This record gives sequence, structure tokens and C-alpha cells, in this order.
Amino acid sequence: MSAQPDHTPAAPYAPAPGAPAELLAQLRADRRAERWVPAFEREWASALEESRRTFSLNTLYEVVHVWQARLASAPAVDGFVASGHDESGFMDMAELRGRRRR
Repeated sequence: MSAQPDHTPAAPYAPAPGAPAELLAQLRADRRAERWVPAFEREWASALEESRRTFSLNTLYEVVHVWQARLASAPAVDGFVASGHDESGFMDMAELRGRRRR
């Protein structure tokens, strides 16, 4: 018998019911809105479809958590890029997240 759960573990916390709308408003106000809003909307639509299929909110929660973290870390990333450090050796986060889900 395995000690591993046979279901997807719950997200660390459930975001507030209005969190996706608040997040979208913050994304629209950001200077990266042109790229970030469509990306968020695509990820949200995909997570919503998966949620309908699996009857689980975990994927929706994950999308909110990832984008909240992205917004929170944006000033630090901007500071790093502005400092002139070479970031060419780093991996794309989308690729990294894709590897984790496999």
C-alpha cells in the first residue's frame, strides 16, 4: 500500500471569491498589460475548462497563485533587469511549469 494520496492535493489556500477579478484589474493596470492580460485569460479559460471536467478547483487556484506571485515579483525582476545583469542563461518559467506538470 502506498502512502501517496490518490487525488490531487489541495492548493495551500483558497483565494477569495473576488481574487480573479481583482487580479485581472491589477494586470490591466500594469505596464505589461498588453502581454499579461491575454496570457492570464488563456490560462484562466484553460483552468476553468479543466475544472469543469474534473470537478476540482485546484487548477483555478493555481492560476491565481501563480499570477499573484508574478505580480508581486515584477518589481524585483524589473530591478534585476535594470541592473544590467545578463539573464540569457535562465530558463523560461512557462517551460519550467510545463515540465513540472508532466
